[in-house]
Amino acid sequence: MVMILRRVIHKQLGELLVERKVITPQQLEKAIALQKEKGGLIGEILVELGFAKEEDIAQALTAQYGFPYLPLSNYEINPEIIKLVPLRVAKQYLLIPIDKIGNNITLAMSNPLNTQAIEDVEILTGCSVQTFVSTSTDIKKAIEKYYKE
Repeated sequence: MVMILRRVIHKQLGELLVERKVITPQQLEKAIALQKEKGGLIGEILVELGFAKEEDIAQALTAQYGFPYLPLSNYEINPEIIKLVPLRVAKQYLLIPIDKIGNNITLAMSNPLNTQAIEDVEILTGCSVQTFVSTSTDIKKAIEKYYKE
């Protein structure tokens, strides 16, 4: 039985950004307070508040955990792949399916540390999830482009 690396990751995105000096502990506290009040994703709130840039967050995740970074703007996704993950799930977790090979589905996520999102997609698709990091903006644009409501 092979232990999958991502299940071992207990550090939250906010802690990682503080450790890497992208944000201060005070900025993180402010963002968490706002998140509790309004909901939303911590990375997006930090960007909204002007405490971090999307690229800082993507780079931190790439450097710390080795998640590959994938700029989505020039990446073509097969519409059949899109159908595997419902729009509400893509929007809720800010992720988009980009490929499927055998029993593995590849997702681009703004926060690949969100194990709840990964588990939900695994349950929905019956596939193992591989993750790439993309910026929130890239993923939102891809969701608009590929999910025709």
